[in-house]
Amino acid sequence: MRDYPTATVRTRVTVPLRFGDGYSVDAELVTFHGLTDGLEHLAVVLGEPGANPLVRLHSECLTGDVFGSARCDCGPQLREAVERIANRGGVLLYLRQEGRGIGLYNKLDAYALQDQGLDTYAANAALGLPEDGRDYTAAAQMLQALGIDSLDLLSNNPDKAEQLRDLGIDVSHRVPTGVFTTAHNVRYLRAKVLQTHHTLPLPELTAG
Repeated sequence: MRDYPTATVRTRVTVPLRFGDGYSVDAELVTFHGLTDGLEHLAVVLGEPGANPLVRLHSECLTGDVFGSARCDCGPQLREAVERIANRGGVLLYLRQEGRGIGLYNKLDAYALQDQGLDTYAANAALGLPEDGRDYTAAAQMLQALGIDSLDLLSNNPDKAEQLRDLGIDVSHRVPTGVFTTAHNVRYLRAKVLQTHHTLPLPELTAG
């Protein structure tokens, strides 16, 4: 297990969340002191978390989460996760890891290369960037500060579960998210399956 410093809760505040499709829920937003990467990650506590809550690690995606970009599935995944976690009780960690950790400008540079035919991972490599630069130490710190050491992880990404386990968090089950395809993101989703073994059913990845 990797050793890392303890983080502490900084602020808790209740915020009513409202989504464009009409769904609404009250959430508790939690900030932290002492996160290892110094970024302003946020915990969104939903429902009544139990002994083994449902947790999602959601990496920030300005284009998808805010502007509704159809080039990824981030916005629909965020919307789905909030409702599923609220229904069961758990936490969504909103992590400031734009573009799988490479940042917004680099992500848009990679988009330009994808328009020339490269997939999302090859585009990062062509820019001299990692395929996935995310580290989840801060996520483990946040969970432990919230008193969570065992959870079910809402994710299609096996790396998230492996990293959390290496950081001492007991991931009981990995629960898949839905498949959200558009005419613009099928190649992106296929690349996630083929390159990093995301648990998405390939036959469903057809435009529509």
